[in-house]
Amino acid sequence: MQEISTKPYLLRALYEWCTDNGFTPHIAVRVDNRTRVPRQFVRDGEIVLNISFDATSQLQMGNEMVEFHARFSGKSHKIEVPVSNVLAIYARENGQGMAFPVDAPPGDADDVLPSAQEDGHDDEAVPVAADAAQEAEAPEPAVSAPEKDKGDDGAAKGGKGHLKIVK
Repeated sequence: MQEISTKPYLLRALYEWCTDNGFTPHIAVRVDNRTRVPRQFVRDGEIVLNISFDATSQLQMGNEMVEFHARFSGKSHKIEVPVSNVLAIYARENGQGMAFPVDAPPGDADDVLPSAQEDGHDDEAVPVAADAAQEAEAPEPAVSAPEKDKGDDGAAKGGKGHLKIVK
């Protein structure tokens, strides 16, 4: 029997920690042809997604996939992210969380599976909460690989806390 990765369990635990403390959980995702997200929000092959209760509907964090519905520019999109493509999970308010290594090379971001109701590219679009009338923040850029490896917590530069890579 193949051993199940600890990564999906850590994702669920940190999601619960964020929500229990009133923080907004975000995931940084490497986008490839197995990832279903609105393409107009993908930057440098990565996207940051707000996975809070207010920003998602039908959130399922399984051992293989993170799936939910979210609104971008007023349109509902089904989001599908392989757990193996999650680069990090963190609290928006303080940057505390965890980064993960992603072994496979990134796929072509142009091969992203389109969202079910995607019909245009609006670079100024802002995602909104799935079941709330309030607007959510636009996706934040994910931490690039060189920045993750520096070991600098960014505090001296006024940045967010350091994300620890877990293998």
